Amino acid sequence: MTKYFWLFFISSISFAQTSIEKTKTLIENKKFAKAELEIKSYLDSHPNDIEAIELFGDTFGHQKKWDEAIVQYKKLVDKASNNANYQYKYGGALGMKALSVSKFKALGIIGDVKKAFLKAAELDPNHIDARWALVELYMSLPGIVGGSKSKALKYANQLESLSKVDGYLAKGYIYEYDDEPELAEKYYKMAIKVGGSITCYDKLTNFYEGQEQPDKAINNLEQAHQVHQRNAMHYQIGKVCADYNIQLEKGEKCLKTYLNNYSAKDGVPRAWAYYRLAQIYKHKKDKDEALKWIEKAIVGLPKIKVFKEEKASILNI
Repeated sequence: MTKYFWLFFISSISFAQTSIEKTKTLIENKKFAKAELEIKSYLDSHPNDIEAIELFGDTFGHQKKWDEAIVQYKKLVDKASNNANYQYKYGGALGMKALSVSKFKALGIIGDVKKAFLKAAELDPNHIDARWALVELYMSLPGIVGGSKSKALKYANQLESLSKVDGYLAKGYIYEYDDEPELAEKYYKMAIKVGGSITCYDKLTNFYEGQEQPDKAINNLEQAHQVHQRNAMHYQIGKVCADYNIQLEKGEKCLKTYLNNYSAKDGVPRAWAYYRLAQIYKHKKDKDEALKWIEKAIVGLPKIKVFKEEKASILNI
């Protein structure tokens, strides 16, 4: 009897480790539907395994199944209300649900979102993601339902004490959102000086594009490329040149460099580079070259509507 008990006990542990590790691997490989099925099967016989419940919620979150994710994260909060990360995930799923429904329905959710994020920040004074969530929440909400720039800045200051880069990026976000471009630019540049990551450069590039300052965006991308030497930046430069009809020779050269050095890790499919080249040649009034590249884009990704619209525009030159 004892022998069989230990065999059963050991095999149960092995099954648990196998299912949980397999689920984690599937999530890492972005096979979220398979991960969902794997961990669900395990939970059918181990319904109280808290790590498995969290993973189950994560599989739903990755698939944007917010209602299902909320159910699982609520279980976590009910079981361990003093776990900051559970509160953060619960608040995050609720927040994404609020974004997917009408404004009237969202109003009934926002209070719980804020409560969960505030609890997470209170429980863990070093929880960076919870503070970022609060910065974004307080800036996006109208004042009548609890929005507050001063509260957003409070959490941006807390972020700065934990991580100067995050603090500066948060302040850049706040001032950009509040239409104070000089301060936004200042803090995004400070983030680059302190951190210098791709994310820091991307924030400043996106800011410049939002401010209709494409030359500054291109200059920032070129500086980023000098530091990080990433092929994807050639595409980004070409995109800005094509979108704003500026520095067309540079844009053409960068896009062709991107295509010559392309690999899957660059992220943006070749077809989009073909599309940007077509835009550039259209700006140059070179109809034949523009048609050549837009046809390549359509062949590469035939379901993209904007490619076909661009072809129609080129034909009217």
